[in-house]
Amino acid sequence: MEVFGRYIHTYKFNEAVEDKVVLDLIYEARDIDQRLLSPDRIDAWFDVKTRGLNDFQKSELKRNWGTMQKVLSSKSRIDRVVGDVVFDFSVKPRLSAHTGNALLVAGSIFEATKYYEAFQQTPLRNKCALVTSYNPATKDITTEDTGANTETEKEYVYKIYTELLKDIVPIGGKTKTETYEDRAKEAFVKEPANMRLIVVVDKLLVGFDAPPCTYLFIDKSMQDHGLFQAICRVNRLDSEDKEFGYIVDYKDLFKKVENAVAVYTSELDYDEFKKEDCDILLQDRLKKGRERLDNALEEIALLCEPVPPPKSKLDYQHYFCGNTEIPEELKDTEVRRTALYKTTVALVRAYANIASELTEAGYSATEQDDIGKKIDFYLNLREEIKMASGETLDMKTYEADMRHLIDTYIQADEPRLISPFGEFSLIELIVNTGIADAINSMPKGIKGNRQAAAETIENNVRQKIIREHLIDPAFFEAMSTLLDEVIKERKANAISYEEYLRKIAELVGKVHAGKVESTPASLRTPASRALYNNLNKDESLALMIHHGLLVRKPDGWRGVETRERMVKGIIYEFLKNEAETERIFEIVKQQQEY
Repeated sequence: MEVFGRYIHTYKFNEAVEDKVVLDLIYEARDIDQRLLSPDRIDAWFDVKTRGLNDFQKSELKRNWGTMQKVLSSKSRIDRVVGDVVFDFSVKPRLSAHTGNALLVAGSIFEATKYYEAFQQTPLRNKCALVTSYNPATKDITTEDTGANTETEKEYVYKIYTELLKDIVPIGGKTKTETYEDRAKEAFVKEPANMRLIVVVDKLLVGFDAPPCTYLFIDKSMQDHGLFQAICRVNRLDSEDKEFGYIVDYKDLFKKVENAVAVYTSELDYDEFKKEDCDILLQDRLKKGRERLDNALEEIALLCEPVPPPKSKLDYQHYFCGNTEIPEELKDTEVRRTALYKTTVALVRAYANIASELTEAGYSATEQDDIGKKIDFYLNLREEIKMASGETLDMKTYEADMRHLIDTYIQADEPRLISPFGEFSLIELIVNTGIADAINSMPKGIKGNRQAAAETIENNVRQKIIREHLIDPAFFEAMSTLLDEVIKERKANAISYEEYLRKIAELVGKVHAGKVESTPASLRTPASRALYNNLNKDESLALMIHHGLLVRKPDGWRGVETRERMVKGIIYEFLKNEAETERIFEIVKQQQEY
């Protein structure tokens, strides 16, 4: 900002949609419930497979494999997503017609290869590609052999890629992988009927223009700029049958989608930045970084201070492990070791944060050299203590067993639609309702807060009800009452957040349509429905006045007293009541149809 000044021009996402430069987006959230089939068997399996490990090693194994990422990579869940995607290719617009295709975003290279292999057992076989940052090399698996007849994740990825590329002949000085990816991308853009799906992780989510791409299936946690860039892969113009880009979300990202769209449809913050402000921010960051590093060095020095002189390797080992032959002593010193591991990690992080700016942070050359030696010493110490206490663990040995646990005992249900938005596009949901502006005006800490988000949605729906109230007082009064009931339920915690969103979406749908389910089918326009709602639901009377006005109203009657009297005369013929005529006339004035 200091060098180049303010933005010269902005062109927002919603403006591009209005100009028909890109397409609007439809969002769908789908949930896949997972459950443990047999907790007792899982415990028994784990105990047998980890017999001989100490408590620390067992907890490390659980920590490594008990993550949400591992659970979501279960075979059962991947199979459910694959089945769901294949179903969409059979029934969804453009996908079923073979004029459009799709990207599936996986959470890791391992998951992407699992997805790719699963799709080879479906009608998408030979019409699906795998594009990730992985390039197979023998060195990837030279240290992976565990001696058992098992396969680690790295070996699996290497095997799938080797099979994938076996018939590829490199061209133009490119590798086999690059040649394969170029062919896949070209077919995806030019031959959507032959290249129907590409499974990706990070690649092709930025700057990849493929007009046929209509669906984006997301099975990866994403946010902010990266998420917005990804969803914009499906908004490119194509043939007439492409009306929207579709986002299918398996990772409950709606709040993040909402925030991302809000950012890219809002006015930019034009606050002026001065050079001095930037300098102060820089100094504050370096000052804090130095404080953190100094504190970390002091903390680890204090932790090691009780080690008796001459502080040899053996002295450190005795202090942090006791006699390693005696299990009780190992157990008694466990707290010291845990503290050493944690403080070493804190020290390394503090150092990494300002390692390239130690001079700017005020450290002399001698001090920098001394800090570097201390970092090396404590890192080596941590590994030596882990080795001495038996708290190192080669995860590869247990990988096949843990993968078997997850694939066998975690069962995934059929995906179910949980987003209640129907055919509302993201622009309609987030921008036209004012939610985007409200989100951007919230403090950062509130944006992800469900309570705050709920109140934001409610306020914007209420504002629309108030704004449209004069058009149809009776209808919007009823909508306001409905909103109040939903808010009371939410505040009483009587409904879940998912149910709340569904109810709000129904209400927004009614507000947009200007009618409820019980409205007679003969009332086809907003004006005729407004008359019906405000004439005690008298369908015949509403239709007679409606048709009378359409046929007999004078042109340009609003604001011209003589012509307004003619309109009132038409209404009076049917109502025979001056007060009622004046009331209905005010409603008629608000109708664009007349």
